[in-house]
Amino acid sequence: MKSSRKYWLFKSEPSCFSFSDLQQRPEGTEPWDGVRNYQARNFLRDEVQPGDGVLFYHSNIARPAVVGSAVVVRGGYPDLTALDPESDAFDARSTADSPIWYRVDIRCGNQFVRQVTLEEIKRHPLLAGMELLRRSRLSIQPVTREEWEIILRLGGVGE
Repeated sequence: MKSSRKYWLFKSEPSCFSFSDLQQRPEGTEPWDGVRNYQARNFLRDEVQPGDGVLFYHSNIARPAVVGSAVVVRGGYPDLTALDPESDAFDARSTADSPIWYRVDIRCGNQFVRQVTLEEIKRHPLLAGMELLRRSRLSIQPVTREEWEIILRLGGVGE
């Protein structure tokens, strides 16, 4: 049984899947799939759980930023895009009996009143230890409760 809520930052390129795309999904819910990094996979498979909070981060754009929040509604399960030869995320090494890649389902939370840019995060003294600033390429990253609360406040939304 899960002992306490965890917090995460999930990165997505808005040209691939944006916060607006999440908002438009039925019930605002979508599988978070296509992750092809082993450490991020391990987080999805082993640690990300229903009820966990997610900061939705738009990456690989001129002004990368946290743009909203979400909540995990289904814990890790095999990422079926790895089995689909037509998918950009296909991986011939992964099989139904022995999956390599995992995904979770998230539900849209709050769109931020104002985006919290990477530059703002870098300048904030209480956010200096964020994984985002140390391991910038990792697409799924843990966030502390304090970092979560600060970013929500900066974004103009409450929990």
